[in-house]
Amino acid sequence: AYQISQYDRPLNIDGHLEIADGIVIGVERAHLEEDTGKSTHIGGSGRIHGSEGSLIDFNRAGVPLVEIVSRPDIRTPEQARQYVNELRAILVEIGASDARMEEGSMRVDANVSVRRPGEEFGTRCEIKNVNSVRSLGRAIDFEARRQVALISDGEVIQQETRHWDEGDGRTHTLRTKEDADDYRYFPDPDLVPLDPGDEWINTVRSQLPMLPAARRIRLAEVTGQAVDSEAIATVVERRQDDYVVTVAEIGGGAERVLVHVKEAFSEQGSEPSVPAADLAALVAMEVGGELTSTQTKTLLGDLVEQGGGDPKARAAARGFEAMDTSELDGFVDDAIAADPDAWAKFCAGDGKAMGALVGHVMRASQGQADGKAVTAILISRKG
Repeated sequence: AYQISQYDRPLNIDGHLEIADGIVIGVERAHLEEDTGKSTHIGGSGRIHGSEGSLIDFNRAGVPLVEIVSRPDIRTPEQARQYVNELRAILVEIGASDARMEEGSMRVDANVSVRRPGEEFGTRCEIKNVNSVRSLGRAIDFEARRQVALISDGEVIQQETRHWDEGDGRTHTLRTKEDADDYRYFPDPDLVPLDPGDEWINTVRSQLPMLPAARRIRLAEVTGQAVDSEAIATVVERRQDDYVVTVAEIGGGAERVLVHVKEAFSEQGSEPSVPAADLAALVAMEVGGELTSTQTKTLLGDLVEQGGGDPKARAAARGFEAMDTSELDGFVDDAIAADPDAWAKFCAGDGKAMGALVGHVMRASQGQADGKAVTAILISRKG
């Protein structure tokens, strides 16, 4: 088979990608090449060994692709998953790919080697057929354990390409790995060198969108949340962070906006159906004490279903209004009288018992009471 590749004349070299905890993974190069034919092995386990024959699909042969080669800076399966997730997010953000691994628009091969502390890198084995981030972590974990076991038994690791079998959770020998010279690389006489000018590079750089890492930092600063929090990661992954920032700028409490967007807009895209001004008004009512968190969630469900609306009008239609302190005190009195055991345990320091008392108030008030206010009253009475 013949495949065109930039290989050692790449357009991009010496890059890096930062993952969680400030860990920097080096990128050796990114080079253009052609996709190849796809082999399907018939019979047996689906691998070439033991198969009755093979079919070759050339439909994708010649399709251009980018191969991104990372440096050996990844130390754990989790770091590998984080690296691939961050890379996928960048590729999607800049429009280079939809990066759907399950559909083959992004594929990952993992080179795994182990070594004792202080020793040089060991012999590597390349793992193929990894079609999800979850499988990537499992494959690396299995292969590392396999190599450690072999070395512990005094055996030598053979450089080879191995196939990841999702079914049995193991890697299997696919073929002995050749060195670079065995691929018979030679210059293509029909292709001229590519040398992008500085002007073109600067133009492309100026047109790049804000990348995921920068979006997470911005959202964390706006909402006051940790940059590595689940809510920040989820909202940025959905590309709903611009929406959160817009709502917060209008006047909604940024932290509560983040929570509501994460929970209520999981099925929506980068432009949620509720106008930013409507959500800002709703959150302002919640933060201002006009609505409880439960009431706010109910009204937000209405707004999502209806594509927006006046939250004050919706609150009035549902009969929602915040209870004053005297009303709450009455419900708390009833809760203590109904469950003196829970009250005694709470006073003795059992924090879990407070949940029973707050739950009683919420049920009795049909969700109209503010749970935080009820908690504050119970704590103040405990003394």
